[in-house]
Formats: sequence, structure tokens, C-alpha cells
Amino acid sequence: MKTAHPHTATTLSSLHPGETATIASIHAEEALHQRLLAMGFRTGKKVELIRRARFSGPLQVRIGTTDILLRKAEAEKITVHRT
Repeated sequence: MKTAHPHTATTLSSLHPGETATIASIHAEEALHQRLLAMGFRTGKKVELIRRARFSGPLQVRIGTTDILLRKAEAEKITVHRT
């Protein structure tokens, strides 16, 4: 199995449960970008994928001590570097 280089950019939606990453950038339309910022998604912040719902359901993401559910489509707009 091929392992990604730890500093390779990927999307938040491609992480596996238990993996942590640092947010590199957010590529979303203005309204979604502002909503993500309000929820704590900022460049340089560490995030952890807690779990994925089945059938392309939402992703449970932890930022600090806060757990947030994100749609997969929203998570695909957040670029991260695995840590």
C-alpha cells in the first residue's frame, strides 16, 4: 500500500478516521468561506477526522475541543497537509 508523504496537500474529505492534518487553504464561495471561518476553520489550524457517515454522509471533524459535522462536498473545499 502506498503511503502519502506527510506534507502532501490533500482535501479534508480524503482523510481517514483518526488522522490529523493542518489546514492549508479553503477554496469555497464567499458565503461558505465565511461560515467555515466562523466555525473555526482557519489556515494553520489542526483538525482531526473523527468519523465518516456511511453512503457519502457527513464527516465529523474535531478542531480543538469542538466537533463539527461537515458535508463531504464542503470538506472537499478545504486543503490540508497531513501531520
